[in-house]
Amino acid sequence: MIDAHHHIWSLARPECRWPTAADGVLHRDFTLVEFRRVAGDAGVSGAVLIQTQESDADTDWLLTLADDPFVTAVVGWADLHAPHAPRRIAALARHPKLAGLRPMVQHRAADWYDDPALDAAFDAMEEAGLALDALVRVGHLASLERLARRRPDLAIAIDHAAKPAIGRSDGFAEWRRAIAPLADRPNMRCKLSGLLSECGDAPPEAVVPFILAMLELFGADRVMWGSDWPVLEASGRYADWLALARATVPERDHRAVFGGTARAFYATEAVEVRA
Repeated sequence: MIDAHHHIWSLARPECRWPTAADGVLHRDFTLVEFRRVAGDAGVSGAVLIQTQESDADTDWLLTLADDPFVTAVVGWADLHAPHAPRRIAALARHPKLAGLRPMVQHRAADWYDDPALDAAFDAMEEAGLALDALVRVGHLASLERLARRRPDLAIAIDHAAKPAIGRSDGFAEWRRAIAPLADRPNMRCKLSGLLSECGDAPPEAVVPFILAMLELFGADRVMWGSDWPVLEASGRYADWLALARATVPERDHRAVFGGTARAFYATEAVEVRA
């Protein structure tokens, strides 16, 4: 089983700007050793390590941790607007476990992906065979769909299903309307991750319609489960989130959603590791 989305961080590192003390239980170090224990106890054999800082230094650090066989792939960060972005992307791509890049767009303008100044970076990503992890909200999906249409050779994963407003009465209809066109783009994948963080006052079971709609729209071979640990710790527990997802996804789709899709998308090879 592969966890397609997790993080680690060290507050002592100078590039670590988040989390802050205002983030409560998240404001401490979360290490790869701790993650291996938590995920391994849940039956996970490998995971995709995702950046959290808009920093070259953070990405370089994560790649040093990728020597651990539990880390099947790393999704890093690069300043895609920078003049040197193509050189940086080419250099990063030489690392065998660097599988993609994630610009942190969730607080950016809704049309962020329409900026032609990004073309050189996206050209470099395509040339290097790197995927794009799209950290977005529902309002960004139209721009992301246009990117996917312009660049059919750029593999894209929607992180956290675009952070739908699960606790809001109109949240499901708004989200489904916005995400359905992206399911028509064959280069698009959707991550079944981060949903508990969007529940607000709603119970965890409120995520079920969203999970079922993801599977209906994208198909199991384009959906991948991720824990979003340790961000998950603010709203739930690893084993509970995995159990809820496994109970909701039909058993016939488990092989794809809980490993196969991530392996294919990130070109990873699962490695059985005892945490």
